[in-house]
Amino acid sequence: MSSGTPLIPAALRTARSDGEDTRIRLLHAALQLFAERGFAQTSVRAIAQAAGTNVAAIAYHFGDKARLYTATFYEPFGSGSDLIPVFADPALTLQQALTAYFSGFLEPLKHDDLVTQSLRLHVRELLEPTHVWPELIERECRAPHLAMLQVLGRHMGVTQVDDDMHRLAFSLAGLIMQLWTQRDPLQAIAPRLAGPEAVDGWVERLTGYGLSMVQGEMARRRAPRHPAHRTTQHNPTTPREKAPKP
Repeated sequence: MSSGTPLIPAALRTARSDGEDTRIRLLHAALQLFAERGFAQTSVRAIAQAAGTNVAAIAYHFGDKARLYTATFYEPFGSGSDLIPVFADPALTLQQALTAYFSGFLEPLKHDDLVTQSLRLHVRELLEPTHVWPELIERECRAPHLAMLQVLGRHMGVTQVDDDMHRLAFSLAGLIMQLWTQRDPLQAIAPRLAGPEAVDGWVERLTGYGLSMVQGEMARRRAPRHPAHRTTQHNPTTPREKAPKP
């Protein structure tokens, strides 16, 4: 793993007219190669060659291989943490908050090729964790989850998070993950629902499903709690008492 020290000091870097284009090509080439080969098996030389540039360009734009790898997780689509101010805005109604939540996390599905590579990269990181994994859990999982708990608690009138609030928040996130991870089955079974043009329709439906889930949990919490009926169980190790003879 790289030490993380830039190969070219920042003070010596100069702007280039084709800088942004080169950066994007490096990012996309790295995303594809890292997804196919993994971090350890991908060289900076291979990335530079695939991007049609040289190794010095990687140092110029990203510093080193480790930072380029980290960038492939966050730069193409942004971070889930970046969406928190959008869907957790206290001024939003619950419907507006859920719409912003689903819209933000499903927006990348409008970019088929990049999504496929990004999904492969995340799966590989799950199987072969690198220096990115702890930050990935924090930024992409924990932070949005905690923010959604605040949104739900505010609109449901729940002041203390319990296991069922966690279940509800994870279930809402699961609706997103279902679309991210089931793209091939969706394409095979209902192709009209798999393309980029179908994303907005999914956002609308998932918002409705999410509202129903929240309403169901609220109704469950309001329902009176009935004590469990006592049942007499026979202990097979204890002889049954014989009924008295008439």
